[in-house]
Amino acid sequence: MKVIAIVVASFWLAGAAMAQGTMAPAAPSPAVAAGNDCKAQAAKLSGAAMNSKVTSCCKKAAAGKKLKGAAAASFDTACENTAKGM
Repeated sequence: MKVIAIVVASFWLAGAAMAQGTMAPAAPSPAVAAGNDCKAQAAKLSGAAMNSKVTSCCKKAAAGKKLKGAAAASFDTACENTAKGM
């Protein structure tokens, strides 16, 4: 009986180890992806011009996703933080 329990436990552990190794990496959130795009658009700017470009770019991205209220504010914040490297 102990042998059967050991064999079953080893198969269970091997299955768990294999399942952990096959996980695909998660895709970035839409806000992070938009932030990276805005960062690329504002790459040659600095200071207030860069901040203005990033802010308007993130607001356009949120409007394109038809977000409103708290969802839009959260998207804007995440997008701007990504674009500004925060």
